[in-house]
Amino acid sequence: MNIHIKNIDQNLINEISSISLAMFRKSFFGVFHGSISARISQNRFLINKKDAIFDRINNDSLIMLHDKEDYRWQEASIDSFIHSNIYQSLTEARFAVYAMPPYSVAYSLKHSVLLPKDYFGYRFLGKQIDIFDPKDYDSWYERADIDILRYFKQSKKNFIFIRGYGIYAYHRDLHALAKIIALIENSCKVLYLGGMLDAGYINEGRFDIG
Repeated sequence: MNIHIKNIDQNLINEISSISLAMFRKSFFGVFHGSISARISQNRFLINKKDAIFDRINNDSLIMLHDKEDYRWQEASIDSFIHSNIYQSLTEARFAVYAMPPYSVAYSLKHSVLLPKDYFGYRFLGKQIDIFDPKDYDSWYERADIDILRYFKQSKKNFIFIRGYGIYAYHRDLHALAKIIALIENSCKVLYLGGMLDAGYINEGRFDIG
């Protein structure tokens, strides 16, 4: 029995498990990257452990943390300090997630903005999404909690698309949170596939004979 979450509503754990599985199947989470959490009270939140497997999150995969670090943080996700900063500073944050969708990350490596061309991306994400540049990867985790929170406050958005790293987002509803990640990933995928089609039409004469 996991004594750290013995008083947590099992329905919440089941919801986290269900969303985590769906995101894992979409490759939004991987074996070595990703995190998902839920605020429990003003100074407590539930987050996956560092060795959690996202396609089978259960009671033993999660741990309760307080704002002040203690021995439990050693078992928790490496992203815990970022989630903690979100919950301490943004009262509207009920859930938070870090995902690394492949098309999104690949797109971010060559672009500074995302301009959704698909209907749902344009409709729900907007005309333009800035891609945040973390610059020096070596010091990123030393700055991540501050830089991410600053972006949330300055942009008034509840997600940040980070070049080469992935997406952080928060929301009051866990399903709406997963939807944000899916919308960004789908827009990037559509742009990638559309680019392949354009390249195909441009070069269609390469097979001409004579």
